[in-house]
Amino acid sequence: PILKSLGVADPKVPRAGTLPLRSSRNPFEDIPGLEEESGELGTLPNGTSCHRRATLEKLAGLSPFRLGWAPGRRVGSPGDGPPRSFLGRVLPPGLRRSSADFGLLARLQGTRAHSDEEGPGEAARRLAFLRLGRGPKPRRASLAERVVPAGEAAPEPPPKVPEPPKMKEPLSVLEILSLIQQRELARADEHILELEAEELASVAEGASGGRRARDVALLYEALQRELWALVRETLAGPGPGAGAGAGAVAQLGQVLVQEEAADGRRGPGAARKLRARWAEAVARAARERLEAAAPGAPGGLAGQLEALRARLLEDMAVVRGRLAPAYPAGLGAFGVYLRGYHGALAEWLGASARRRLPLADRYALLHWHNQVYPREVLGLVDMVALENGELGPLLSPGTLRGLEDECVTDVKAQTRAALLRVLQEDEEHWTDAADWSSSLAQDVCELLEEHTERAPRISQEFGERMAHCCLGGLAEFLQSFQQRVERFHEHPGIRELPSDTYISRTISLVNCGPPLRALAERLARVGPPESEPAREASASSLERVTRLCHRVLADMLFQELQPYFNKLMRRKWLSSPEALDGIVGTLGAQALALRRMQDEPYQALVAELHRRALVEYVRPLLRGRLHCRSARTRSRMAGRLREDAAQLQRLFRRLESQASWLDAVVPHLAEVLQLEDTPSIQVEVGVLVRDYPDIRRKHVAALLDVRGLHNTATRQEILAVARDLELCEGGALSPPRDRAFFSDIPVPRPSFCLSLPLSVGRLPLSRLARPSLACLPLRPRPLSLSRPRAQR
Repeated sequence: PILKSLGVADPKVPRAGTLPLRSSRNPFEDIPGLEEESGELGTLPNGTSCHRRATLEKLAGLSPFRLGWAPGRRVGSPGDGPPRSFLGRVLPPGLRRSSADFGLLARLQGTRAHSDEEGPGEAARRLAFLRLGRGPKPRRASLAERVVPAGEAAPEPPPKVPEPPKMKEPLSVLEILSLIQQRELARADEHILELEAEELASVAEGASGGRRARDVALLYEALQRELWALVRETLAGPGPGAGAGAGAVAQLGQVLVQEEAADGRRGPGAARKLRARWAEAVARAARERLEAAAPGAPGGLAGQLEALRARLLEDMAVVRGRLAPAYPAGLGAFGVYLRGYHGALAEWLGASARRRLPLADRYALLHWHNQVYPREVLGLVDMVALENGELGPLLSPGTLRGLEDECVTDVKAQTRAALLRVLQEDEEHWTDAADWSSSLAQDVCELLEEHTERAPRISQEFGERMAHCCLGGLAEFLQSFQQRVERFHEHPGIRELPSDTYISRTISLVNCGPPLRALAERLARVGPPESEPAREASASSLERVTRLCHRVLADMLFQELQPYFNKLMRRKWLSSPEALDGIVGTLGAQALALRRMQDEPYQALVAELHRRALVEYVRPLLRGRLHCRSARTRSRMAGRLREDAAQLQRLFRRLESQASWLDAVVPHLAEVLQLEDTPSIQVEVGVLVRDYPDIRRKHVAALLDVRGLHNTATRQEILAVARDLELCEGGALSPPRDRAFFSDIPVPRPSFCLSLPLSVGRLPLSRLARPSLACLPLRPRPLSLSRPRAQR
């Protein structure tokens, strides 16, 4: 029945359950699982011998102890017995089961798993049935009972001899694969190295090692799959299901150390270079982590870069705190991970730079590359941990230069169009009679400063290039602005605007000058030396606009003051301050409207008004409207000049004029008129020539005429002082425009005084005696060639 249950049917087998040997050929010797027992096993109850015995496990060939595994028992333990094949045959010492048994193991494991599903009661009934077939176990006499007679004491047992240590049995390919799957990577790598050594030894002996070489290759592939999967899992960070622990990372590091030592034995040609492949696996894992973080970030490229920064800091914190300490120190794990992330980030940025990005994204990319990454990522990393020095650049210099060139080109095109649009919109309001406040300068500064402030934060060189670009655009804009301001003031219909509106528009145009001039100066300081021509062009355009507007405002004001200036230097002026009071009152009233002008152009305008007011005051004096015929008249005129000078000085101080050099001109003229002695007059003339280098002898001569000084010798002495000072101080050179005074005052031609003794020609002496004819204007007439010299 036992054999029938096992699928063995033979009529010669007795029903008692024994296996007697009745013929010379044993019909079961070909059945696997029937083995010859060594030693006396006794006899069965029916008296037959028990030298051959069949068991269920031996017949089926499914003993877990023969396959090298059992429930609750580790593979490769010393109690496994001699290595056997999957058919149960004993292998010679030092040999392994190969990968050819993988399929058979799978089938046998399925059969075994099916048999293991039997309950404990079924197994107990089967064992009891087997014991009933064999009968009671016979009792054997011990060795002591056989040797020692009855009644004597047994001798002392011999001392136990220590058994020799059992040799470590090699594991099969499947067992090594099982270790890899269980993540016992270091132990699996040790057995793979042993298997590789056996394969090399068999090849050296001349045997074919093809199957073993294939087994080694397959095991290395499985090992590397687990290693690189472990690299990916460990970067997920701590937490449930987030990756393996420090023990698995330590095993990974141990495998790398073992393989690096084995590469030294293999030689350069056969080295597996697992350490380099580990670095590649780290780079792949870093690339996957960064690509997963970037796409879902809001805010365009700037938002993606911020997400990359956060992921980098998060992962590098995991590496520094948990992963790097688990690796062996010699591997430089932190540097490997940092280079892996650096390389993955360089690939991502390079791909982004090759796309056609808008200007804002290019700014964000350059700023993140040059500032954010070095400061907020690498600045928090211990760079000493790197073995091979510093990291390379994320983007090549050529790529960075190309991005900067694209930014400069786009900024030049965009700012030119934007500036012209802003100017056109502002110009539409210039002729509008409604109340309006211009924001042209503020809009221009905002358009340009958006780029000139961002570029230096990226790099100093890029800031210089952007400043030069913006300064060139500003110079072109100011040239167009100047032309439109000129057309505005020359337009015939502009005079139809109310006076207050026209003054308000002109002040608004002047107020554009200071902020735009400051912007041009700042851009020139930041930019390269090549920016100086653009700065000069910008300053020239603004200066022309300011001067034109100042002249327009001054002309309007002095057109209103002209009636008062016409009343100066007349007989009524000596006794009445009416004319000067009108001048002072009108200037003070108009100054309130000029207060809306910014400080810099206001100071320039008030200084110009101060200079022009004194020019208009002195002009009628030197034109000879009033002549002094006596010392009393000269004294009255000098006193009046001093009073008017003091009143004008108080006015312009109240208007905050900085042209204090003009305060002394009228008092000096008054001194020349009042002084009596020639040396004192010469001193005053010298002071005038020194303080006002544009004064000429014709002005001094006109002043002497007003004084009533007609003595030729005295006049020549006084005029000689002016001539000498002109020659010594280079009077031929004209002073700057803001320091010019007498050059704006034309005077009549210098007089020629006649000093004949009794008579000249046919002129009556009575007419020469008249004071009004004593000095004649010098008008040389051409010499007549028809008149003979003798007649003359």
